[in-house]
Amino acid sequence: MAMVPVTPLPPLALSGLHLLRRNTTTATPLRSLSRRFLGLYTYNKCFECKSLSQMRSPAFLSRRRRVSTVVSSAGNLTAPSWWECWKPDKKAVATPLLMSDVIWPAAGAFAAMAILGRMDQMLSPKGISMSVAPLGAVSAILFTTPSAPAARKYNMFLAQLGCAAIGVVAFSVFGSGWLARSVALAASVAFMVIARANHPPAASLPLMFIDGAKFHHLNFWYTLFPGAAACVILCLLQSVVCYMKDNIKF
Repeated sequence: MAMVPVTPLPPLALSGLHLLRRNTTTATPLRSLSRRFLGLYTYNKCFECKSLSQMRSPAFLSRRRRVSTVVSSAGNLTAPSWWECWKPDKKAVATPLLMSDVIWPAAGAFAAMAILGRMDQMLSPKGISMSVAPLGAVSAILFTTPSAPAARKYNMFLAQLGCAAIGVVAFSVFGSGWLARSVALAASVAFMVIARANHPPAASLPLMFIDGAKFHHLNFWYTLFPGAAACVILCLLQSVVCYMKDNIKF
């Protein structure tokens, strides 16, 4: 039987083992120990302690269970029950509604479609249409729920650019048909989930490109017009609407 040579441990590993053995009785900081023994930081501020013996204490274990429970519950949010989905939001119903809370979002939506409609008249010779259906959904999200995740600028612009590009690629590969629409929508949903950019109105952009012959000549310029370019205007109007809602109430 062949003998396998045994390589002795390097001095750094021996010193790390010595520190680990000594740490059970002394108060060596966990951050320093992890840096020397493992060569990287495994220290977590949530569980800061002075010695390994404190990690075995009931108080530390109880605290760790509480934090782990909170983290796991926050990462696995469940949808409300089937019956609760048919009821109005209790927080929204309990909040008093002012007339200004209705007027300013509606005025912002009117101004948005008026501006985009005027831009349509200016850009029609170039075959660009700005007032498209998905922007109505974007306006509703920005003006009525400005603090919602779908109204975040990162989510909105990344989803608009990505989903529009997916629509162009799907049409180039599969043409116009049910397969192109199915693949484009599935890829758009996957893209928003992976990029953490939840913005539902953007999922309609690839379908609109595949079925709309007037957009085909734009090719990849469709990623900017009309979606992303119009969202810049809507974001400016959202700032005005939010300012009016906060400062002019009636």
